[in-house]
Amino acid sequence: MPTTQAVEAARSQGLDLIEVAPNADPPVCRIMDHGKFRYDAQKKAKEAKKKSKQMDVKSIRVRPNTDRHDIEFKMRNANKFLKKGDMVKFNVIFRGPELRHKQIAVAQLQNFIEGCSEFGEVEQPPQMDGRRMTMVLRPKSGGQRE
Repeated sequence: MPTTQAVEAARSQGLDLIEVAPNADPPVCRIMDHGKFRYDAQKKAKEAKKKSKQMDVKSIRVRPNTDRHDIEFKMRNANKFLKKGDMVKFNVIFRGPELRHKQIAVAQLQNFIEGCSEFGEVEQPPQMDGRRMTMVLRPKSGGQRE
């Protein structure tokens, strides 16, 4: 229908003429109450935001010569983070001559992967980033959330 006729129809009903799809050919308009439309849209957005979970990235730092017990303690913490639904970033920090023994860091990160395999899966595999080796685990999609 012509625009003028549509505006007249909207005014006669006491409502607004709102363009819904401006890029369509021809453009699509609706006769509705604009205030109520905006209110409903805000309500839907607020509800969607409430239901969504913000995923945090927790960081765990170790050194190549970190003791086995300390590694196990950090692994338990990583499993707690993964159970809660957070991502976990592992950093192995090298100092001085430790940089020559990258295989130790790879072995540590593999140990973390195996220890956290029940609750997490590899998002980013181990890789060198300057003087640190990093890896990221994400929670398993079918896992339980608390």
